[in-house]
Amino acid sequence: MIVIRCPYCGEDRQEDELVFGGEAEIVRPIHPEQVNDEVWTEYLYFRNNPKGVSHEQWCCAAGCGQWFKILRDTVSHDVIDIATYCGSLNAGQAA
Repeated sequence: MIVIRCPYCGEDRQEDELVFGGEAEIVRPIHPEQVNDEVWTEYLYFRNNPKGVSHEQWCCAAGCGQWFKILRDTVSHDVIDIATYCGSLNAGQAA
């Protein structure tokens, strides 16, 4: 069971109280109508699936409802860092 502390409400939440939003830091093309099908397909469907450290986004669904980012090891499930949605993740800092 993954337990993550929400950076907004400060509560420890189990993964069934959160919503996983996938990989964080995905940037939508600024002018999607000007990109070709290959670029648009890459944006919509292709994500990294690393074994190890991953940047993810989660929602505190059972609490405050805010989206936030975490840096998590997908092998051990250790949470390395937690940041607000507009904040920065620091790979060298433990959560």
